Amino acid sequence: MADELMDYDEAVERFDPVIGLEVHVELGTATKMFDAAPNTFGGEPNSRVTPTSVGLPGALPVVNKKGVEYAIRIGLALGCSIAESCRFARKNYFYPDLAKDFQTSQSDEPIAYEGALEVELEDGSFFTVPIERAHMEEDAGKNTHIGGADGRIEGADHSLVDYNRAGVPLVEIVSHPIIGAGAKAPEVASAYVRTLRDIFRALGVSEARMERGNVRADVNVSLRESPDAPLGTRTETKNVNTFRGIDGVIRYEIQRQAAILAAGGTVLQETRHGQADGTTKPGRVKSDADDYRYFPEPDLVPVAPSREWVEEIRQSLPEMPAAKRRRLKEEWGLADEEMRDVVNAGALELIEATTLAGPSGQAARKWWMGELARKAKEQETSLEELPVTPEQVAQLQKLVDDGRLTDKLARQVLEGVLAGEGDPEAVVEARGLEVVSDDSALLAAVDEALAANPDVADKIRGGKVQAAGAIVGAVMKATKGQADARRVRELVMERVAQ
Repeated sequence: MADELMDYDEAVERFDPVIGLEVHVELGTATKMFDAAPNTFGGEPNSRVTPTSVGLPGALPVVNKKGVEYAIRIGLALGCSIAESCRFARKNYFYPDLAKDFQTSQSDEPIAYEGALEVELEDGSFFTVPIERAHMEEDAGKNTHIGGADGRIEGADHSLVDYNRAGVPLVEIVSHPIIGAGAKAPEVASAYVRTLRDIFRALGVSEARMERGNVRADVNVSLRESPDAPLGTRTETKNVNTFRGIDGVIRYEIQRQAAILAAGGTVLQETRHGQADGTTKPGRVKSDADDYRYFPEPDLVPVAPSREWVEEIRQSLPEMPAAKRRRLKEEWGLADEEMRDVVNAGALELIEATTLAGPSGQAARKWWMGELARKAKEQETSLEELPVTPEQVAQLQKLVDDGRLTDKLARQVLEGVLAGEGDPEAVVEARGLEVVSDDSALLAAVDEALAANPDVADKIRGGKVQAAGAIVGAVMKATKGQADARRVRELVMERVAQ
């Protein structure tokens, strides 16, 4: 039975939405958080495990120092305080994909706490999201449901468990309740997670590929009568790993909860699951923290990062994405809207890498936001998935700058690069696409075109200079577009004037 929904605009006018986000990021360490199993994506099921990964009796955990370092880097980047000492705890409930039946996490002693992150919205305004904590934990394995549609648990007759992901290092960033966003709550949430994703990549702590689940969010939504009223009952939609999904979940839950409250009903505190059609479905009744029976992990000593080490990490932090965007926007001479388009297209790092190989920001942007963006749209893929590197784009632009290619020829060369024919230089040679720059060859083509069009030559001599376009066009056709049109025009005018 479909949920009753209130119109979104009416819902945010009648109720004050409050959201909260728990963002999980898988860290890009070489090994897992508590054992030496490799931390790599994919692989044959249950091939990247140790006795600790699968919770065998007697197997003891050891903390991954690099994982702690990455957690501190994230905390510092979010303006958090770093704990002088913190402990791991056991979070207990039945996990079919964690064989030991508890998750090693942190409860009341996180590695990082009390920070904030400023995010930019589509209209250029800013919103500050308060951060409660960032704590370390391990990921669970992966359940594959057999017999249901699209691998979903609904309709499945059994499930298989792959423990390759069990024990992968995670940092969970928990926001304080986000209030005051109003109708922009969905946009604030998706912008927040996008900004976090960019920070993770800048820090080098994760590939942060959302399609692989490297970054995913648990989305909490509640409604209250007014900004002065107590917080309402929240729902938590688990493991949302797309920006559109985050936006959609919040909109749906606002509409669904508003309809319930307006009818005098009560919102049930529960976990929910986002669906492909943008709806959410009930999961289980939500547990409170005391239901997890947290207690200190007896097999791990407290983590006590020295202040010297924390400061060393702080000094090694790279330029943060927001500061980098402001700097590059100025260096490249882009308008606010142009920079937002670049960021939304996922082209910022690609353009920057291209400029580091030589071209100007404007020239690099022209390729990535023009021809390559069109190709990505045609192929329904992202720019970074296209089979072309920033170095190859830089080489292509250099061929244009050196006068060896026209823009039209360069697009043909790019086609060859995308088709796997090699670097631009190799494609130029193989396809014979270089600009004809030999004046003797061009003069021969010009003379032939003038001889075939004497009336056009007479018009040019009579002062109708624009008529030269017909001769230039004929020469370009004869040279298969490989002539420099500007040089051809110069030679046409010289010949006519003789």
